[in-house]
Amino acid sequence: MSTDAHDGERISTARLGANGPEVGVQGLGCMGMSFAYGPTDADEALATLERALELGVTLYDTADVYGAEAGENEKFISQFVRAHRDEITLATKFSMSRDLSDPTRRSIRNDRPYMRQCVEDSLRRLGVDEIDLYYMHRRDVSVPMEETAGAMAELVREGKVRHLGLSEVTADELRTAHAVHPIAALQSEWSLFSRDVEGSVADTARELGVAFVPYSPLGRGFLTGSFADAEKELTSDDFRRQQPRFTGDNAVANVALLAPVRQVADAHGATLGQIALAWVQQRARVHKGLTVVPIPGTRKRSRIEENTASTRIELSDEELALLEPIASRVAGERYADMSFTSAGRA
Repeated sequence: MSTDAHDGERISTARLGANGPEVGVQGLGCMGMSFAYGPTDADEALATLERALELGVTLYDTADVYGAEAGENEKFISQFVRAHRDEITLATKFSMSRDLSDPTRRSIRNDRPYMRQCVEDSLRRLGVDEIDLYYMHRRDVSVPMEETAGAMAELVREGKVRHLGLSEVTADELRTAHAVHPIAALQSEWSLFSRDVEGSVADTARELGVAFVPYSPLGRGFLTGSFADAEKELTSDDFRRQQPRFTGDNAVANVALLAPVRQVADAHGATLGQIALAWVQQRARVHKGLTVVPIPGTRKRSRIEENTASTRIELSDEELALLEPIASRVAGERYADMSFTSAGRA
């Protein structure tokens, strides 16, 4: 479809934070376009970025750690970013690095010198003068939260960054950072399978006027029914093979939990993924006053069309009640090591 997409196809908008950018109510996670989920078609992935913009998706999310090499994903989307600089909100992150010889090993740094080097590297790779939304990807508990937030605030004053975000922090960490400088968005995993953030974290974000940006709202694809056992069905370079929920007995137990999702999907003539996304979008209604902008990842135009259409599905109270017990029955943790997540520090 040409860039004059029908108004009915375009998604509505929401604002990130009290004074943050207005974005499409659903964003796009770009990680899988060049990393983590097995082989990809670069041309189709780039076409997906363009199609997303036609449909009103304006928040594009990447990070310096995404890629077989540091910054690979930032480089991949840079051409699209530069071509549409005034139309999109660009989000990237710092603080996490991987051991290339062992992808399961991560190190985290929040100190000022490291952050300043990271932001310069991201600006160069992306080919921009300013990053719209800059996240602290994970919390380094050896550095006081006030110190990290203060260092990030310096980037705003210097014009390198417009707005600040945090990822996988606790309610207390969010409150501490927000007291130093306004936080526009909090990014954490939130889906039918992962509801750790409900309660204190989501409530604090709502109280402070911080938008919530759920990542992996489709349970890394598991909630779409696209695979049932990562070890048996996914390629050796797919990192979902390392996640406890998607292999062995856990996978068998978790596949059974999709039955009510399928029941609701059939009633709406929708896909499993659309119901999973509609559920996340409606967290804004359930948590009155909280802005929710999920960032499902995809690298196919057909999927971006499917995902954005989910914003027009409204689930009834009865359907929400049917889906309510799922998370409490999920087998396995989100990660093999939960210590670097907000849930691991709560």
